[in-house]
Amino acid sequence: MSEHKLQRMLRHLWLDTADAKRAVPPDAMQRLKQRVAASESRHSGEIRICVEAALPASYLLRLGKNLSISQLTRQRAVMLFGKLRVWDTEQNNGVLIYLLLAERAIEIIADRGLARHVPREPWQAMTQRMSAAFREGRFEEGLNKTVEEVTGLLLAHFPTVPGAQQDNELPDEPVFN
Repeated sequence: MSEHKLQRMLRHLWLDTADAKRAVPPDAMQRLKQRVAASESRHSGEIRICVEAALPASYLLRLGKNLSISQLTRQRAVMLFGKLRVWDTEQNNGVLIYLLLAERAIEIIADRGLARHVPREPWQAMTQRMSAAFREGRFEEGLNKTVEEVTGLLLAHFPTVPGAQQDNELPDEPVFN
């Protein structure tokens, strides 16, 4: 095992939920919840935020077996997309914003209803812009900016319909996993 791979694995094994709560404290989570609720009042989409300190050991064991850390991070985000039921919205327009602290990485997973309208490139550009804030430890700022940009896409493709019932299909609270 290379020294770099060992250091990466130790970083993941060292971090836990307490580290995530220090990076994005409860008051920041409350502000993010309010931002998501305000966003969702303007469109029919659903936004979930998930902050995870580190990948589980089962993911780390796959590192280097033809899988890069970015591929594992993406796989984890897709798994959480399902676990948090982001795919389970009436118009298939849910979005998961996933932050992995150990890698200071962000993944954005959009359900097929929104993905049909937005090609991969804007999502990649969005994550690249946000990663600068995360590299500097400005997690709340980066997540706020991401919510703002996702809101713009949802407004463009799924605006609220005047007079239509607006259901909140998923919780607005960000989650620590």
